[in-house]
Amino acid sequence: MSRLTGAGEQREAEVIDEQGDTVPLPAVPPNGDRPQPADHRPSAEPAKAERTKLSSRGLSPSFAPIAKKVALGLAVCLVAGAGYAGLQQIANAPADPNAPGTHSPQSSATPDEAAEGVRRAVAGEAVLQKMADAVENNKRTEFLNTIDPKAAEFRASARTIFANLSTLPIGTFQLRYVSDDTGALTPARQAELGGSQAWLAQVEVSWQLAGFDAKPARETLPVTFVTRDGTTYAASFSERFVAGQRRPIWALGPIDVAKGEHSLVISLDSESDAKSYVSVADRAVESVTKVWGKSWRQKVIVYLPAKQAQMEYILGAEPNTYTQIAAVTMAELDTPLAGAPVRIVANPKLFVELGKQGRKIVLTHETTHVASTATASPVPLWLAEGFADYVAFTAVPVQDESAAKELFKAVRAGKVPATLPGPDAFAASATELPQAYESAWLACRLIAEREGQSKLVKFYRAVHASKSGTGLADAFKSVLGMTEAEFVAEWQQYLKRLAGA
Repeated sequence: MSRLTGAGEQREAEVIDEQGDTVPLPAVPPNGDRPQPADHRPSAEPAKAERTKLSSRGLSPSFAPIAKKVALGLAVCLVAGAGYAGLQQIANAPADPNAPGTHSPQSSATPDEAAEGVRRAVAGEAVLQKMADAVENNKRTEFLNTIDPKAAEFRASARTIFANLSTLPIGTFQLRYVSDDTGALTPARQAELGGSQAWLAQVEVSWQLAGFDAKPARETLPVTFVTRDGTTYAASFSERFVAGQRRPIWALGPIDVAKGEHSLVISLDSESDAKSYVSVADRAVESVTKVWGKSWRQKVIVYLPAKQAQMEYILGAEPNTYTQIAAVTMAELDTPLAGAPVRIVANPKLFVELGKQGRKIVLTHETTHVASTATASPVPLWLAEGFADYVAFTAVPVQDESAAKELFKAVRAGKVPATLPGPDAFAASATELPQAYESAWLACRLIAEREGQSKLVKFYRAVHASKSGTGLADAFKSVLGMTEAEFVAEWQQYLKRLAGA
């Protein structure tokens, strides 16, 4: 079988030099207090992204070749977002200029150097404010007037970005000048830019999609400024990315946008009709709501990259990280935060190959993570993933024998799981990854069969809402009326019976 690989991981501040211009960013300085990060448990392992792998678990015969490519065990989904034991945020470029991986200002700066730094910040902020005003007022010419007239490629990119921003239902758009580093640009790059001064700044960009986001998305991007003839311009938004810095989808090329009753689909693939995915996403929301209830926004945003590299840019991932992952659920925010905007990011190649039925299963699984705020939740991985599979398989019924093929094989060989799968069992490199997901799914299904679906949801909510380190144990006792050990013993017998062992 093809193992699932490439969970996101924390990386040092490795600098990537890029020549292609990718992203212009309109902005305004922030007004008011910034939201405070949510309270999260410490993470037990490197950051993982929520990955979806589709397999032969209950899929039609036509899915078999695809299943082998992706991996066994259906809807193994990966949450990229807030940190806790198992579900963690993908490595981000820190917004704090003093954080590791950013260029910190010299502590020995002279008064003249400090004054010059202030002048740079004021000049850069003025450019960003003009950009934001142009976007807000839909003034394309004014937006392009902020772009360096000698940066031909960047100006072409800026035209595309402005068109993208005009297409999206943007409610708010802000940009904040965070820090800069005059030594970040090489002498050759300085000479190429010309002008009286050129520098690289870190800029925090935030935007909110009206009708979908409760809070703005936020990322930190490198912006190159150049001053010539007394005027400061933006000269690039794709220079010297720190490893792990994400890039907005609207900055990666022309987009196609389609809006449904519950969904917003944003596609970078000119050959992929965004409208064709809206109905699938809408149905996924409806399927999840039938199980989870209506106490969530009942909205999803789906990103459809055209290339693997674009998916990696959006997620801030290393090259080829997600080659065998069908979809990823991520919080589009630079720090963990309750209510953060969540996106479902599809793998362009695998998502198309899955077909309609497969996409419905994947999107239902991922939408479950959105509804249950899995990117900012303390629930253990077995519960998060098992519950998402339970909802997906409720929407698209599957046969046990195909859905739990690897687990049943192990049980029949006398290898009955001794415990519920822990975080390590869901690592991309885990040798028994399919069994982990299958075990988690059947644990959740057992709860639903034993106590009713509503009790399964209540159990999940109780663990999610707990502020205690004993939240899981408490929920077993208060909701299910048993200890975890008692449940595991019953679950083991359940697996034996299903496997015919």
